[in-house]
Amino acid sequence: MSQLDPSSMSRRQQILETYRMTKQADPAVGLWVGGTFVVGAVVGGVLFWLLPANGLLGIIFTVVGAVLFGVVAALLLFSRRAQRAAYNRIEGQPGAAAAALNMLRRGWTVTPAVGFNKNQDVVHRVVGPPGIVLVAEGTSPARVRALLATERTKHQRVLPDTPLTEVVAGNGEGEIPLPKLVSHVSRLKRQVKPAEITDILYRLKALDAQRGTLPLPKGPVPTNMKGQRGNMRGR
Repeated sequence: MSQLDPSSMSRRQQILETYRMTKQADPAVGLWVGGTFVVGAVVGGVLFWLLPANGLLGIIFTVVGAVLFGVVAALLLFSRRAQRAAYNRIEGQPGAAAAALNMLRRGWTVTPAVGFNKNQDVVHRVVGPPGIVLVAEGTSPARVRALLATERTKHQRVLPDTPLTEVVAGNGEGEIPLPKLVSHVSRLKRQVKPAEITDILYRLKALDAQRGTLPLPKGPVPTNMKGQRGNMRGR
């Protein structure tokens, strides 16, 4: 069954689809969200009951505060569990790092699979405030490092003065786990200005044109992470 494009779905459909996908990986999510709503509602009700308002106005404030606190608490918990379920679902699949990198906010440009080999080791490129970030993933640390070195050389020939950072996604020593990848990249030191980013992207077009058409790795390449974030935060 093919997944619908989140942009073509209504807000209600987006939330329901996100819940359905989350429940597949996290069957207890409904209980957790319901329990969190109750706890948040109790806390909110108590806090608003203590406000200096009497009679009907006090009751209204209490009810509104309880519902408000309950909904916010439930949504926060649901967002966390949905994101964790999404990472668990894509981890280990070819292109998982690219799907995660699409969670980066505006100001970042992600180009998946700028280089890879027959063993499905892949290098993705991110351009943003830190400059160029090459993110590699694969099953063999030695092959991944070799592929990363090759891509670094290619990029430095085109942009020798642009800061370049290498990251390996994975669970091994010196690697960044998939759930922490976006946070790690977004916290890298800011070294280039927005105008410089535009120039970097323009010059990288020449490098990408020389590559020709790259064959995609075998197997599914997950790409729905960004859509799931949109489902939770609105568009």
